[in-house]
Amino acid sequence: MVFDNDLQNELNILTQFNLKNEQDGIKIHNEAASELVAAVARLHEKGIVTQVDGGYLTDIGRKAAEHAQDVFTILKVS
Repeated sequence: MVFDNDLQNELNILTQFNLKNEQDGIKIHNEAASELVAAVARLHEKGIVTQVDGGYLTDIGRKAAEHAQDVFTILKVS
């Protein structure tokens, strides 16, 4: 199993969410890099974020973001 560029971009977006405050969402502006705009749109299609340009995490999105941020923290420590 390999994280291709699309999955890497989705994971990078998930690490941007503030899990300490559910009222903090994100917005990916259409001037952002096209791969980030596409990544957040895919996360929306998967039911992970509430809006095609970001918004808030859904319940499953929160779990995904928690796991993504945990993996990032674990791998960054070493």
